[in-house]
This record gives sequence, C-alpha cells and structure tokens, in this order.
Amino acid sequence: MYGGKAGVKVVYPALLLYYMLNDPEVAFKNKLYLAGALGYFIFPADAIPDFAPLIGFTDDISVLFLALSLLKENIKDKHRELAREKLKEWFKNYSEKELKAIETSF
Repeated sequence: MYGGKAGVKVVYPALLLYYMLNDPEVAFKNKLYLAGALGYFIFPADAIPDFAPLIGFTDDISVLFLALSLLKENIKDKHRELAREKLKEWFKNYSEKELKAIETSF
C-alpha cells in the first residue's frame, strides 16, 4: 500500500488537506492551494522520485506542510477527526503523540 511506504508523517497531512478540500466552508481560493498540494503529492513524476531511498518523500512532505502552514487557520477539529479515523483504518499502530508532533510542524 502506498500509504504504508509513505508513513503517518506523510499521510496524516495529506488527509488533513483532503478533508479541508472537501469542506464547503473552506474558501475557493484556499481550495486551489489544497488541490495543488494534493496534486503534487499524488503525481508520480515530482522533483524527488518517491522510490529514492531516504529522501523520496522529502519534497512531498515539504509541499504538504507548506500548504498546511499557509492554511492552518482553516484546519478544523472535524478535519482532524476524519483524518484520524482514516489513519486507524490504514495504520493500526500510530500514536497520538506522533500526530501532535506532526501538527506542531505546521
């Protein structure tokens, strides 16, 4: 599974962006940033190939975190809850401490 290779550090921010993108209360202009960041994340040809050892997801993480930093006032508790629910399905052993550490990065 792609999410398994990327890990929680990449997938959780992507899920937050996804749920923000699908929120009708988020402004259209902001959705353009969200769509751009998610598009870059899923596009197979990016600056650093994802299969490159150790650094493959570095550019993806940077783009996701930049979008979250720019739009952090739009992140709602419901986005966090939905992202956490999906993480429970995909990653059985993630920790809340890990998610808090990720959230302090943006």
